[in-house]
Amino acid sequence: MASRQFATFEVANQLFGVEVHTVQEVLSYNEYTPVPLAPPAVSRLFNLRGQVIAAVDLRVQLGLPPKATEGPVMNVILRGDGDPVSLVVDRIGEVVDLDDDTFEHPPDTLSGPTRELVVGTFKLDGRLMLALDATLVVDTSRATT
Repeated sequence: MASRQFATFEVANQLFGVEVHTVQEVLSYNEYTPVPLAPPAVSRLFNLRGQVIAAVDLRVQLGLPPKATEGPVMNVILRGDGDPVSLVVDRIGEVVDLDDDTFEHPPDTLSGPTRELVVGTFKLDGRLMLALDATLVVDTSRATT
């Protein structure tokens, strides 16, 4: 039975995950630079060991109000085809091993921007984890309405 590892995190009390191989690192950060005229989801940049990282607010990508930036903010740094990009999330979870046979397609009840970003679901201890497409979730050119 094949399995995959997911890094999990929460946004608006919903559990999400991305495959571990797409994650560079997870960290808390609090020194951001605003980005005027950037897409709404890219509200800030930060310097990570000499590399400028764009911070994409997952709340905005999901069609929710933006995350407040007072104090430390949780970031999931994703590897991309180009430079790494950060997903700003509410809370970091854990790494979980999930069997492929427990994968289910996204429920029909998902709508709006969330529907486009979710590739499937997994049931975890009474919670539903929505598996995100790591490429699409950082694509700020998509419309979020």
